[in-house]
Amino acid sequence: MKQIRSWAWSATIAALLLAACGGGDPEVPGTGSPAGAPTTKGTFTSVVSFGDSLSDVGTYAPATSLTGNGLAPYFGGKFTTNSATGTVWVENLATSLGLLVTPAMVGFGTSSVPCPAAQNPALAGTCTAYGQGGARVTNPNGIGKTGGALTVPVVTQIANHLSRFGSFKDSDLILVYAGNNDALIQFSTFATKAAQAQAAFTAGQITQDQLNGALFQAQTEAQAEMKLAAQELAGYVRSEILAHGGKYVAVMLLSDIVDTPFGQSLPASARPVLTDLSRIFNLWLREGLTGQPVQLIDTFTLFKEAYTNPSQFGIANNTVPACDPAKISAITSGAVTDGSSLFCNSTVGAPYNGLRTGADVNTWQFADGVHPTTGGHKLLSDTFRAQLAAFGWL
Repeated sequence: MKQIRSWAWSATIAALLLAACGGGDPEVPGTGSPAGAPTTKGTFTSVVSFGDSLSDVGTYAPATSLTGNGLAPYFGGKFTTNSATGTVWVENLATSLGLLVTPAMVGFGTSSVPCPAAQNPALAGTCTAYGQGGARVTNPNGIGKTGGALTVPVVTQIANHLSRFGSFKDSDLILVYAGNNDALIQFSTFATKAAQAQAAFTAGQITQDQLNGALFQAQTEAQAEMKLAAQELAGYVRSEILAHGGKYVAVMLLSDIVDTPFGQSLPASARPVLTDLSRIFNLWLREGLTGQPVQLIDTFTLFKEAYTNPSQFGIANNTVPACDPAKISAITSGAVTDGSSLFCNSTVGAPYNGLRTGADVNTWQFADGVHPTTGGHKLLSDTFRAQLAAFGWL
């Protein structure tokens, strides 16, 4: 994502929400709550997760093949600090329930294999981790698609599960965590438009009022796209998960992406724009699931506290990524220069170790600009498990 130049612009939250709502809704959206979800413990036999890179348990491992031919052994494959113990929150949660979850699909570029764990027939039912790095809610052209990432969107992830199993079981713990990439893409689009407007203003081609109007219009368009993505996701939960037998369904709201190294790298004037994209998404996702038998996990509130008071959660560093872009570039012969945690290995002494000198995967929160370390994922899984217990499900 390109660095954004600072601009002069301001607007109140009330105005932002009014723009997102269309300005004429008779009721305040997002003020309702789901209703009717189970309150008793589940007897879970499967963890079924849909989402993006935060929930990806190894879709793109072939891109990190040590031999370069897409085959094992792999030095990366997950968006975290990869190692023998470098698990993501979905795996952690499944393990805590005595269950195994494996990728629903593994591949990169033009090659992909559905449910590779099924080579062992006893594991055929474990391939229920559908989350993929770069995936969006509906649009198949996610982040990294042009570079080989599969980015199967959530709508198709759910369809793939129904194609395999026909329906959901009462014993499925169903987890939906999506929208982050929609926010990042909409913010990038906004930033491009904002930079163009700022350049025109600097060149004397437009006035200050015209600049402010262009910025407001760009933000309004980004918010409208986030509203649409949230409404679509809520619709998929209703019509494709609940309507096909989903019983124990937990849907995560978006956290504030500003509370990441990437977010903090932005100009102060740009950060509220990114924050409000998550807020708009959360508002309309909640609205779309009002009265529905699901549970919402408010990651925005939960992780705002963790970012503000990291030491209370065992985090010593939440500002510097643990993965070293220079080391990863050297390991990949210059193919990866952005320090992506997909290619970051934390195995001590390994020639492909990509950690920053002095980094600790257990106490540093972020592996790269937006993805958690092993410790960061433990924070996620511990928090989500506590919420599931509070629902009475565990």
